[in-house]
Amino acid sequence: DVYGEILDCAYKWAAYRGEIDESLWRRLRRLIEAAAREWRNPDHGIWEVRTPGRVFTYSAAMCQVALDRGARLVERFKLPGEAAKWRAVADEIRAAILDEAWDEKLGSLTQHLGGGGLDASLLCLPLRHVIPADNPKMVATTAAIAERLSAGHGLLYRYLPQVSPDGLTGREGAFLICSFWMVDNLAYQGRLDEAIDLFESLCDRANTLGLLPEQVDPSSGAFLGNFPQAFSHVGLISSAVNLTWLMKKSARSREARLAPL
Repeated sequence: DVYGEILDCAYKWAAYRGEIDESLWRRLRRLIEAAAREWRNPDHGIWEVRTPGRVFTYSAAMCQVALDRGARLVERFKLPGEAAKWRAVADEIRAAILDEAWDEKLGSLTQHLGGGGLDASLLCLPLRHVIPADNPKMVATTAAIAERLSAGHGLLYRYLPQVSPDGLTGREGAFLICSFWMVDNLAYQGRLDEAIDLFESLCDRANTLGLLPEQVDPSSGAFLGNFPQAFSHVGLISSAVNLTWLMKKSARSREARLAPL
Protein backbone atom coordinates (compact mmCIF):
# COMPACT_ATOMS: atom_id res chain seq x y z
CA ASP A 1 0.00 0.00 0.00
CA VAL A 2 2.97 2.35 0.38
CA TYR A 3 3.00 3.12 -3.36
CA GLY A 4 -0.40 4.76 -3.08
CA GLU A 5 0.46 6.58 0.14
CA ILE A 6 3.52 8.20 -1.44
CA LEU A 7 1.86 9.09 -4.76
CA ASP A 8 -1.20 10.52 -3.03
CA CYS A 9 1.05 12.72 -0.91
CA ALA A 10 3.11 13.72 -3.95
CA TYR A 11 0.01 14.69 -5.92
CA LYS A 12 -1.37 16.83 -3.11
CA TRP A 13 2.04 18.42 -2.52
CA ALA A 14 2.45 19.18 -6.23
CA ALA A 15 -1.06 20.63 -6.44
CA TYR A 16 -0.08 23.06 -3.69
CA ARG A 17 3.52 23.72 -4.81
CA GLY A 18 2.73 23.56 -8.51
CA GLU A 19 5.74 21.54 -9.59
CA ILE A 20 7.50 18.14 -9.59
CA ASP A 21 11.17 18.33 -10.54
CA GLU A 22 12.86 15.80 -12.82
CA SER A 23 14.78 14.01 -10.07
CA LEU A 24 11.71 13.51 -7.88
CA TRP A 25 9.61 12.39 -10.86
CA ARG A 26 12.12 9.67 -11.79
CA ARG A 27 11.76 8.16 -8.32
CA LEU A 28 7.98 8.52 -8.25
CA ARG A 29 7.65 6.96 -11.68
CA ARG A 30 9.44 3.82 -10.47
CA LEU A 31 6.83 3.47 -7.72
CA ILE A 32 3.94 3.90 -10.18
CA GLU A 33 5.38 1.23 -12.44
CA ALA A 34 5.90 -1.08 -9.45
CA ALA A 35 2.23 -0.63 -8.48
CA ALA A 36 1.19 -1.64 -12.02
CA ARG A 37 3.31 -4.81 -11.78
CA GLU A 38 2.66 -5.86 -8.23
CA TRP A 39 -0.96 -5.09 -7.34
CA ARG A 40 -1.91 -8.77 -7.44
CA ASN A 41 1.06 -9.87 -5.33
CA PRO A 42 0.20 -11.18 -1.83
CA ASP A 43 1.23 -9.02 1.13
CA HIS A 44 0.28 -8.63 4.79
CA GLY A 45 -2.01 -5.64 4.50
CA ILE A 46 -2.30 -2.37 6.37
CA TRP A 47 -2.50 -4.22 9.69
CA GLU A 48 0.71 -6.21 9.06
CA VAL A 49 -0.80 -9.57 9.97
CA ARG A 50 1.51 -12.49 10.79
CA THR A 51 -0.28 -15.04 8.63
CA PRO A 52 0.67 -16.11 5.06
CA GLY A 53 0.33 -13.34 2.51
CA ARG A 54 -2.90 -12.68 0.65
CA VAL A 55 -3.99 -10.11 -1.92
CA PHE A 56 -5.50 -7.59 0.47
CA THR A 57 -8.22 -5.39 -0.97
CA TYR A 58 -6.79 -2.33 0.75
CA SER A 59 -3.33 -2.95 -0.72
CA ALA A 60 -4.72 -3.40 -4.24
CA ALA A 61 -6.76 -0.23 -3.76
CA MET A 62 -3.66 1.74 -2.80
CA CYS A 63 -1.92 0.50 -5.94
CA GLN A 64 -4.92 1.90 -7.81
CA VAL A 65 -4.32 5.21 -6.03
CA ALA A 66 -0.66 5.21 -7.12
CA LEU A 67 -1.62 4.67 -10.76
CA ASP A 68 -4.46 7.18 -10.72
CA ARG A 69 -2.33 9.91 -9.13
CA GLY A 70 0.54 9.09 -11.47
CA ALA A 71 -1.71 9.58 -14.49
CA ARG A 72 -3.02 12.83 -13.01
CA LEU A 73 0.52 14.13 -12.44
CA VAL A 74 1.45 13.40 -16.06
CA GLU A 75 -1.64 15.17 -17.37
CA ARG A 76 -1.54 18.15 -15.02
CA PHE A 77 2.18 18.89 -15.11
CA LYS A 78 3.07 17.59 -18.61
CA LEU A 79 5.50 15.03 -17.18
CA PRO A 80 6.84 12.09 -19.22
CA GLY A 81 4.87 8.93 -18.52
CA GLU A 82 2.29 6.44 -19.74
CA ALA A 83 -0.81 8.11 -18.40
CA ALA A 84 -3.25 6.16 -20.58
CA LYS A 85 -1.71 2.82 -19.61
CA TRP A 86 -1.64 3.70 -15.91
CA ARG A 87 -5.23 4.86 -15.99
CA ALA A 88 -6.25 1.62 -17.73
CA VAL A 89 -4.59 -0.46 -15.00
CA ALA A 90 -6.20 1.74 -12.33
CA ASP A 91 -9.60 1.04 -13.91
CA GLU A 92 -8.76 -2.68 -14.00
CA ILE A 93 -7.96 -2.67 -10.28
CA ARG A 94 -11.17 -0.83 -9.42
CA ALA A 95 -13.20 -3.34 -11.43
CA ALA A 96 -11.39 -6.25 -9.75
CA ILE A 97 -12.18 -4.86 -6.30
CA LEU A 98 -15.87 -4.45 -7.09
CA ASP A 99 -16.03 -7.94 -8.61
CA GLU A 100 -13.53 -10.16 -6.79
CA ALA A 101 -13.75 -8.65 -3.30
CA TRP A 102 -17.57 -8.66 -3.30
CA ASP A 103 -19.26 -11.40 -1.28
CA GLU A 104 -22.93 -11.74 -2.16
CA LYS A 105 -23.75 -13.68 1.02
CA LEU A 106 -22.09 -11.08 3.26
CA GLY A 107 -23.53 -8.27 1.17
CA SER A 108 -20.18 -6.55 1.44
CA LEU A 109 -16.74 -6.07 0.00
CA THR A 110 -14.24 -8.24 1.83
CA GLN A 111 -10.69 -8.16 3.15
CA HIS A 112 -9.10 -9.95 0.19
CA LEU A 113 -9.59 -10.21 -3.55
CA GLY A 114 -11.31 -13.57 -3.75
CA GLY A 115 -13.16 -13.27 -0.47
CA GLY A 116 -12.55 -13.22 3.26
CA GLY A 117 -13.95 -11.44 6.27
CA LEU A 118 -14.88 -7.82 6.84
CA ASP A 119 -12.15 -5.25 7.34
CA ALA A 120 -12.63 -1.67 8.46
CA SER A 121 -9.84 -0.54 6.12
CA LEU A 122 -12.43 -0.92 3.32
CA LEU A 123 -13.89 2.34 4.63
CA CYS A 124 -10.83 4.05 3.11
CA LEU A 125 -11.89 3.25 -0.46
CA PRO A 126 -14.07 6.38 -0.84
CA LEU A 127 -11.60 8.51 1.12
CA ARG A 128 -8.88 7.71 -1.43
CA HIS A 129 -11.32 8.15 -4.35
CA VAL A 130 -11.12 4.50 -5.39
CA ILE A 131 -14.87 3.85 -5.12
CA PRO A 132 -17.49 6.59 -4.55
CA ALA A 133 -19.08 6.60 -1.11
CA ASP A 134 -22.54 6.36 -2.69
CA ASN A 135 -21.71 3.31 -4.84
CA PRO A 136 -24.29 0.68 -3.80
CA LYS A 137 -21.58 -1.86 -2.91
CA MET A 138 -19.80 0.74 -0.80
CA VAL A 139 -23.02 1.73 0.97
CA ALA A 140 -23.67 -1.95 1.71
CA THR A 141 -20.08 -2.41 2.92
CA THR A 142 -20.38 0.57 5.25
CA ALA A 143 -23.58 -0.87 6.74
CA ALA A 144 -22.02 -4.33 7.13
CA ILE A 145 -18.97 -2.92 8.92
CA ALA A 146 -21.12 -0.77 11.20
CA GLU A 147 -23.15 -3.82 12.18
CA ARG A 148 -20.65 -6.70 12.29
CA LEU A 149 -17.47 -4.94 13.38
CA SER A 150 -19.26 -2.85 15.99
CA ALA A 151 -17.73 -2.79 19.46
CA GLY A 152 -20.59 -0.62 20.73
CA HIS A 153 -20.95 3.12 21.31
CA GLY A 154 -19.61 4.05 17.88
CA LEU A 155 -16.43 1.99 18.26
CA LEU A 156 -15.25 -0.48 15.63
CA TYR A 157 -12.93 -3.45 15.53
CA ARG A 158 -10.59 -3.34 12.54
CA TYR A 159 -11.49 -7.00 11.80
CA LEU A 160 -12.56 -10.08 13.76
CA PRO A 161 -9.53 -12.32 14.46
CA GLN A 162 -11.76 -15.40 14.75
CA VAL A 163 -12.90 -14.79 11.16
CA SER A 164 -9.69 -13.21 9.82
CA PRO A 165 -6.80 -14.82 11.74
CA ASP A 166 -3.85 -12.47 12.20
CA GLY A 167 -1.29 -14.72 13.89
CA LEU A 168 -1.13 -12.37 16.88
CA THR A 169 -1.72 -13.16 20.53
CA GLY A 170 -3.60 -11.00 22.99
CA ARG A 171 -6.89 -9.21 23.06
CA GLU A 172 -8.07 -6.86 20.32
CA GLY A 173 -9.48 -3.48 21.29
CA ALA A 174 -11.56 -1.12 19.17
CA PHE A 175 -9.30 0.74 16.73
CA LEU A 176 -10.10 4.45 16.89
CA ILE A 177 -9.13 5.53 13.38
CA CYS A 178 -11.69 3.06 12.00
CA SER A 179 -14.46 5.03 13.67
CA PHE A 180 -13.17 8.26 12.13
CA TRP A 181 -13.24 6.53 8.74
CA MET A 182 -16.86 5.68 9.48
CA VAL A 183 -17.55 9.36 10.24
CA ASP A 184 -16.26 10.28 6.78
CA ASN A 185 -18.29 7.59 5.01
CA LEU A 186 -21.51 8.61 6.75
CA ALA A 187 -20.84 12.23 5.88
CA TYR A 188 -20.11 11.50 2.21
CA GLN A 189 -23.28 9.40 2.03
CA GLY A 190 -25.27 12.46 3.11
CA ARG A 191 -25.84 11.26 6.69
CA LEU A 192 -24.34 14.39 8.20
CA ASP A 193 -26.22 14.37 11.50
CA GLU A 194 -25.12 10.79 12.23
CA ALA A 195 -21.56 11.65 11.23
CA ILE A 196 -21.44 14.69 13.52
CA ASP A 197 -22.87 12.74 16.47
CA LEU A 198 -20.28 9.98 16.01
CA PHE A 199 -17.46 12.49 15.60
CA GLU A 200 -18.39 14.32 18.81
CA SER A 201 -18.60 11.05 20.75
CA LEU A 202 -15.10 10.12 19.58
CA CYS A 203 -13.69 13.53 20.53
CA ASP A 204 -15.20 13.09 23.98
CA ARG A 205 -12.94 10.06 24.50
CA ALA A 206 -9.78 12.21 24.52
CA ASN A 207 -8.03 12.67 27.85
CA THR A 208 -7.66 16.02 29.63
CA LEU A 209 -4.77 16.94 27.31
CA GLY A 210 -6.87 16.21 24.22
CA LEU A 211 -4.87 13.08 23.38
CA LEU A 212 -6.19 9.82 21.97
CA PRO A 213 -4.86 6.25 22.06
CA GLU A 214 -4.56 3.68 19.32
CA GLN A 215 -7.33 1.47 20.71
CA VAL A 216 -10.08 1.60 23.32
CA ASP A 217 -11.38 -1.18 25.55
CA PRO A 218 -15.06 -1.32 24.52
CA SER A 219 -16.22 -2.52 27.95
CA SER A 220 -14.43 0.03 30.12
CA GLY A 221 -13.34 2.83 27.78
CA ALA A 222 -9.74 2.35 28.94
CA PHE A 223 -6.96 3.30 26.55
CA LEU A 224 -5.11 0.42 24.88
CA GLY A 225 -2.12 0.14 22.56
CA ASN A 226 0.15 3.00 21.57
CA PHE A 227 -0.48 6.32 23.30
CA PRO A 228 -0.71 8.95 22.01
CA GLN A 229 -1.33 7.51 18.56
CA ALA A 230 -0.75 9.70 15.48
CA PHE A 231 -3.11 7.50 13.43
CA SER A 232 -6.04 8.43 15.69
CA HIS A 233 -5.23 12.14 15.56
CA VAL A 234 -4.85 12.08 11.78
CA GLY A 235 -8.32 10.52 11.63
CA LEU A 236 -9.74 13.21 13.90
CA ILE A 237 -8.22 16.06 11.87
CA SER A 238 -9.30 14.56 8.55
CA SER A 239 -12.88 14.04 9.76
CA ALA A 240 -13.02 17.56 11.18
CA VAL A 241 -11.90 19.03 7.83
CA ASN A 242 -14.34 16.87 5.85
CA LEU A 243 -17.28 17.65 8.13
CA THR A 244 -16.56 21.38 8.04
CA TRP A 245 -16.41 21.38 4.24
CA LEU A 246 -19.58 19.31 3.87
CA MET A 247 -21.52 21.39 6.40
CA LYS A 248 -20.57 24.59 4.55
CA LYS A 249 -21.55 23.00 1.25
CA SER A 250 -24.89 21.92 2.72
CA ALA A 251 -25.52 25.40 4.10
CA ARG A 252 -24.79 27.02 0.73
CA SER A 253 -27.15 24.60 -0.99
CA ARG A 254 -29.88 25.34 1.54
CA GLU A 255 -29.42 29.10 1.12
CA ALA A 256 -29.65 28.76 -2.66
CA ARG A 257 -32.95 26.86 -2.36
CA LEU A 258 -34.40 29.48 -0.03
CA ALA A 259 -33.21 32.52 -1.98
CA PRO A 260 -36.04 34.61 -3.51
CA LEU A 261 -36.48 34.43 -7.26
